[in-house]
Amino acid sequence: MTALFPEQPIFIVLVEDNPADAELAIRALRRGRIANHIELLQDGAEALDFIFCRGAYAHRQITDHPKIILLDLKLPKVSGLEVLRQIKADPRTQIIPIVVMTSSAQDSDIIESYKFGVNSYIVKPVDFEQFNKSVEQLGLYWVLMNRTSNY
Repeated sequence: MTALFPEQPIFIVLVEDNPADAELAIRALRRGRIANHIELLQDGAEALDFIFCRGAYAHRQITDHPKIILLDLKLPKVSGLEVLRQIKADPRTQIIPIVVMTSSAQDSDIIESYKFGVNSYIVKPVDFEQFNKSVEQLGLYWVLMNRTSNY
């Protein structure tokens, strides 16, 4: 029996402008061996171009969704909240799970994120080991345990 949707390699999008946090997150995700590819995007404009297949990413298909987007809020060019708003407002991309992973514990950021449709909001731990463990658990849950349709 042929599957209705071909099996695509699992990939994760990490939108993070802090090189140290990005490196820690990538290392934790790789340690868990949960993704074939991790696409690191360093600002909000690049994230929107990637997801909506514009500019340098025009060769992509908009139906080639990541398994999850890990999104920082405090980004250059376009804020993480605006990235979240645009992705969740578009019917072609609104089904993509998005986890905000940020240092902001401000109620206003949390409330706005949930208003725009975030799937989870996590405040980055300051402790190195706790950060590693949090990212690894995040990846395991959202990539291996959480069920979504094949879009």
